[in-house]
Amino acid sequence: MRRGTFVRWGVPIAAAAVIGAAIGAGPVIAAVSGDPVLPERSAEQLLADAAAATGKAGGVPPMSGTVQQTASLGLPALPQTGGPASPLSLLSGSHEVKVWYGAADKLRVAMPTQLNETNLIVNGGQAWYWDSATNTATKLTIKPGTPTAAHTTPLPRETELTPQQLAERLLADADKHSTVRVINTAEVAGRPVYQLVLAPKEESSLVQEIRFALDGETYVPLQVQVYAKGSAEPAYQVGFTQVTFTPPAAENFAFTPPAGAKVEERTLGPDSEVGARAEERAEHAREVAGDLKVVGEGWSAVAVMPFSLSDLTAAQQSESGEKRSGSDPAALVDNVLKSATPVSGTWGSGRLVRTKLVTALLTDDGRLLVGAVTPEAITKAAGTK
Repeated sequence: MRRGTFVRWGVPIAAAAVIGAAIGAGPVIAAVSGDPVLPERSAEQLLADAAAATGKAGGVPPMSGTVQQTASLGLPALPQTGGPASPLSLLSGSHEVKVWYGAADKLRVAMPTQLNETNLIVNGGQAWYWDSATNTATKLTIKPGTPTAAHTTPLPRETELTPQQLAERLLADADKHSTVRVINTAEVAGRPVYQLVLAPKEESSLVQEIRFALDGETYVPLQVQVYAKGSAEPAYQVGFTQVTFTPPAAENFAFTPPAGAKVEERTLGPDSEVGARAEERAEHAREVAGDLKVVGEGWSAVAVMPFSLSDLTAAQQSESGEKRSGSDPAALVDNVLKSATPVSGTWGSGRLVRTKLVTALLTDDGRLLVGAVTPEAITKAAGTK
């Protein structure tokens, strides 16, 4: 993949896609005594098998399961977030998502907490979002002709390369910056798996290794683990803890707003209020991307971009109409900066924050540098023109 995308510090965020991919896993493998031992595969063979298996026709089989995401990044105490579904809440602690999949038009995703639960239910042409905390049921309508988001990827279309060629292409860049090995004795959610392990060659990286668990029968991703140097437990992990490949009962996709619930309706489309806000965010993202610079490559890559805490606060207030101390990213940034270390050099001065996996530097001249690298590497990047 281009510029080491497969192994950059952005991998932990992209790893969330394992939830959707893992839905495609096949029948449960029979239990084995002791550690499972799968036939040996090289990394090239494993990725080729995975590409061939996931490219087969037939669609996603019916299934249900539980996905768990955990994060122990070493961040300072975070402010209260807007709820379990808030992106900021995923930066610490453990979270579970329950999934039921019956067909392309039958899906339910639930995020339970100790006292509340949110649900997204799709059943044929009807979709609901239920939030028990606010006792609100939102009926969702998608306007016909609404374009789907364009997904850019450095990978070619599946018709352009054979599975073996695709595997070679993936590993060509990965091998440049990483050592790659395969473990064939692991288990995830009671299923034997192959673990594709990538470890950085660069000494400046804070990442010890990333483990991608692929189902031993279907070669579908079931788990991703990111280990920081010096840690025996993963700093970030997402994957299935339980999965059953049988059709879920029909009642899992039936929903009627409870008596007394507030019922709202929302239309999703390019000219809707939601679509307008999404386009504003997309435009802002394009502006940021235009100003983004990357210093280094592979595991030592450092992203450099303009940053202003006041601009972030203003943007949040303009979107919500009021300052949200609970779920406002500016509140998180302000809280983190309280524990930041003042630093200076020939490049200027600023404040440094280091977690287990990521180092960030906010300079006094209005730059934000972020990378899965040591403080020495990040300050060096700050002096690069």
